Amino acid sequence: MERKVDVAIIGGGPAGLAAALKAAERGAQVLVLERDREPGGILQQCIHNGFGLHYFGEELTGPEYAARFVRKVRENPNIEIICDAMVLEFTEDRRILAVSAAQGLISVAAGAVVLAMGCRERTRGALNIPGSRPAGVYTAGCAQRLVNMEGYLPGREVVILGSGDIGLIMARRMTWEGAKVKLVAELMPYSSGLTRNIVQCLQDNDIPLRFNHTVVQIHGRERVTAVTVAEVNPETRLPIAGTEETIPCDTLLLSVGLLPENELTRQAGVQMDAVTGGAVVDENRQTSLPGVFACGNVLHVHDLVDNVSHESEVAGAAAAEYALRGAAHTPAHQVKPEGGVRYVVPQVLSTGASGKLDLYFRVGNAYKPARLTVSCGDKVLVNRKKQIMTPGEMEKITIDATNLTGDVHVRVEEA
Repeated sequence: MERKVDVAIIGGGPAGLAAALKAAERGAQVLVLERDREPGGILQQCIHNGFGLHYFGEELTGPEYAARFVRKVRENPNIEIICDAMVLEFTEDRRILAVSAAQGLISVAAGAVVLAMGCRERTRGALNIPGSRPAGVYTAGCAQRLVNMEGYLPGREVVILGSGDIGLIMARRMTWEGAKVKLVAELMPYSSGLTRNIVQCLQDNDIPLRFNHTVVQIHGRERVTAVTVAEVNPETRLPIAGTEETIPCDTLLLSVGLLPENELTRQAGVQMDAVTGGAVVDENRQTSLPGVFACGNVLHVHDLVDNVSHESEVAGAAAAEYALRGAAHTPAHQVKPEGGVRYVVPQVLSTGASGKLDLYFRVGNAYKPARLTVSCGDKVLVNRKKQIMTPGEMEKITIDATNLTGDVHVRVEEA
């Protein structure tokens, strides 16, 4: 039997929960489908602090941040959550097919759908590191779950490849649990993590970080026994002969990027952005399919969960409006990245765009200092100098979208 709901949300992490609360606040009946045993998403294993400073105005751990949303969702009579539910199919006419152990096959017809599936880690298979396949090679997120939730220590002598936030946090966590983190190697000439994590996780614990370095060989048969690290050419990013160094270790952690989980999105025929790996959306986070919205890490990878919550509230409110009143806007203008800007979200602005509007973007290189300009035709909307911009930190700029006459151009260049 097919269930009918106003808004169906795929994913019960921080994005899905914030979207559900906002949609219910606007009067919609909401169904959340979550594949894990309980809602909260990745926050459940992020037991460190640093969450909630922007959204709640206080510092929380990941589980504390998630618990506030979970409690509100549980108390809201207009929201139903089905956990242990795997979505198998999602179609362009907003029909969802899911399966769960408790309820069997679930068929849902929704007035609007919010995609909030989050992202996954890039694994060793994507890196093509030479060597055998011994035990002891983990993604940083997998190691985080083992330590924080399962109570297992993956290893005693650790090398970390990549300086993403999860890798930096796990360098500190493994050190505090008694392991020796010998090195964090980063392929690029800059870190892909937040500056505060480099300071608090690496510098405060005397953990060495080498830029322009990568792992070129994994040694060991049954278990990792060592890795060979080499310096790379900053231009070609290829190893430089003669710079190899073999470091004995029993564990290699990979923190080499996150990939938005968009298999369902592509299955439905949504237009995708080649740079973000997520959908192309307007200011309401509506995709190219009317009534289908996307938010959180499934759209583009965020640094801060606070930004995920704010963005998801926009998507949730717009989904409720669409489901209850059929409020749809057609794309009117494009938002184009230029100069050092890799991407901008949203990528398009609709006919209904007005008032203050936040644009999120990342730069492709480190700038010290940088000149940021946002323009529309001959009109300069923003002209600002920033002391530093790095690819590891997402930038946000607020513009006035009222009376836009054409495409919006976002440019960053050396100041």
